[in-house]
Amino acid sequence: MERFTISLDDKLAEDFDAWIAHRGYSNRSEAFRDLLRAELGRTAIETAQSVHCVAALSYVFNHHERDLTERLADIQHAHHDLAVAAMHAHLDHDHRLETVILKGPTDAVQKLSDAICAERGVHHGKLNLISVELHAPHRHGKGGRRAAASKTARAADAAPHFHIKPSH
Repeated sequence: MERFTISLDDKLAEDFDAWIAHRGYSNRSEAFRDLLRAELGRTAIETAQSVHCVAALSYVFNHHERDLTERLADIQHAHHDLAVAAMHAHLDHDHRLETVILKGPTDAVQKLSDAICAERGVHHGKLNLISVELHAPHRHGKGGRRAAASKTARAADAAPHFHIKPSH
């Protein structure tokens, strides 16, 4: 780990310490690292350096609006390669809060998010996008944790796949 020192004027340091206490950080270093990771991630996305991402898209919609529930499901099904999972909660008799977990190329995830949020009747759409790095495709070999598992599990272990990790 590399160390460096920064200087802050008294008011900024006081505000930063108040923010740290409010957020529950145990020290300035971890708080600063999180702020830096978030800003580097935003910059990567804004400058199109983020190639792959994971994301959570949340929005509110009236599930009684004509065909809206079906249209949203159709959009997600048409992008099953990006839409990993979805869940919803009923807010009242008419409105649902839905969250869709997305994974894939950043530009495709952003376009899907835009398409869902542009649907008539969708409100308060918000995309939380996290830039990730893909590791080289690989297979898990025999003798691992699941070696004694079922034939299906062993076949899944042999299937090539990617691992992802958050950037920074």
